[in-house]
Amino acid sequence: MAGDGSDFPDPVAAPPEGLLAVGGDLSPARLVAAYLRGIYPWYDRGTPILWWSPDPRCALLPDELHVSRSLARCIRSNVFEVTFDKAFALVIRRCAATPRQGQRGTWLVPAMINAYEGLHRLGIAHSAEAWQDGRLVGGLYGVALGGVFYGESMFHLVPEASKVAFTWLATWLRQAGCTLIDCQQTTPHMVRFGARELPRPEFLARLADGVRGALRLADGSEVRCPEISDLPMRTLTPGPDAPWMAAQPSGPEARPARHWRVPAGFRPL
Repeated sequence: MAGDGSDFPDPVAAPPEGLLAVGGDLSPARLVAAYLRGIYPWYDRGTPILWWSPDPRCALLPDELHVSRSLARCIRSNVFEVTFDKAFALVIRRCAATPRQGQRGTWLVPAMINAYEGLHRLGIAHSAEAWQDGRLVGGLYGVALGGVFYGESMFHLVPEASKVAFTWLATWLRQAGCTLIDCQQTTPHMVRFGARELPRPEFLARLADGVRGALRLADGSEVRCPEISDLPMRTLTPGPDAPWMAAQPSGPEARPARHWRVPAGFRPL
């Protein structure tokens, strides 16, 4: 496949289970090109990269977010502190390490972790974290392009922690101008939040409209979808000498401007 991902097959050609293409790499340009088309990577150790676009597609329209009474009470009790983009690397590794019922191993292989950390450094992948007594006990991460957020994975070490983090994130995304949250797979967990299965034509139409939008950040700036031509077309190298680290500020509080923060005074309920 071309380095910029321009030769992905049309998602309409994918069978209902969603397998669309095999191979390629996980460069930022290819990943963004895939997400813009409603395609995402999902594979295991020992297999080539597999690209998926299932039909129907589970998605949450932010205006349809449902928060149960018990979860609302938990949020109002302030049991957890919620942050955005404070511990992306730890969140994605906890997602990889958390056992899943009915699954052996993890699809978050090292190459995937490296790829999404690269997107995070570019201000494209983001995380939400739930903390308890200074300890990370739940969270999730995903990709944001225009007015669309693509949820990737979540974990919890304490009951309700990931649900609280997701509620904070989804509520803020709605306020910021997000019009679609892609859940990829249908799970009872997301259905309880109000997610529903969208037929492929509807999902792709909402996606095409959503990525043309923008998210309004706390400082009043807008973040729109990057141009694929501006993104690296090779897999980024991890570590402090990686090309995306050039000219980045240092220190524990230093984060690129495109990384998110919970707005001062924001509450989800």
